[in-house]
Amino acid sequence: MISVVIPLYNAETSIEKTLDSIKNQTWKGDFEIFVVNDGSTDESAAVVENYIKQSSLNIQLLNQENLGVSAARNSALRRATGEYIALLDADDEWLPEKTERQMEILEDHNSDLDFLGCLRKNQKILWPFRVEKNNLAEVTFRKLLLRNEVQPSTVIFRKEIIKKTGFFGENFRFAEDLNFWLRVSENCKMAILNEELIFAGDGKRSFGVSGLSANLVEMEKGFQRNLREIWAKKKIGFAQFAAYFVFYKMKFLVRLSRNFYFKLQGR
Repeated sequence: MISVVIPLYNAETSIEKTLDSIKNQTWKGDFEIFVVNDGSTDESAAVVENYIKQSSLNIQLLNQENLGVSAARNSALRRATGEYIALLDADDEWLPEKTERQMEILEDHNSDLDFLGCLRKNQKILWPFRVEKNNLAEVTFRKLLLRNEVQPSTVIFRKEIIKKTGFFGENFRFAEDLNFWLRVSENCKMAILNEELIFAGDGKRSFGVSGLSANLVEMEKGFQRNLREIWAKKKIGFAQFAAYFVFYKMKFLVRLSRNFYFKLQGR
């Protein structure tokens, strides 16, 4: 069984499409779905309640005060009973074959993967990642420090990872996914399937438009906080810390410039 974890915050216009995308999966196994309402101020919870009444899906709606996306995911993870965990954001949609394609690889006896992402529509594998055998790109600690190519809604991982890694850091509200991926990469084998299997954010850009990624300044602070935590734990030396610090600042400036350019074009 796959336990699907959906943090929900003010997504009344998209959550039905998100849940429909689970219903339309070609994978023949079972799902349990946890929708965690993180203190929404719109009608998100009511939309889900109505959906549950009309659906045969195994959906549990959990309500909490606004504690952030990490706390919302952890609330579901603590209740999950599936052998596998799938993450899904409330404004994203899985393509019908998404789960089936990833489970084929994860359950292959020749595969030793613990964690598998895939691509968003129109996403390409970029350096330092490289597509290798079986159409997979290996994900490592060092590569993640340079670029986070793993979007949460693409991910399926073995539940046993939680025992090795722990839960999402609830003191992280930005770049929380990278913080978790970095910890996972220390003990587990990770990869990205080079297939476009999700439709993210109604086709909006992956940064600067909506959701947490819209706040570029806070995202940058999250990246730097991850870096300081890694240095404090002696995972990298001071010279590496300084180099990554400058690298992140340069990426931030490029991202600001690109965001300004795209907005001028109405994108």
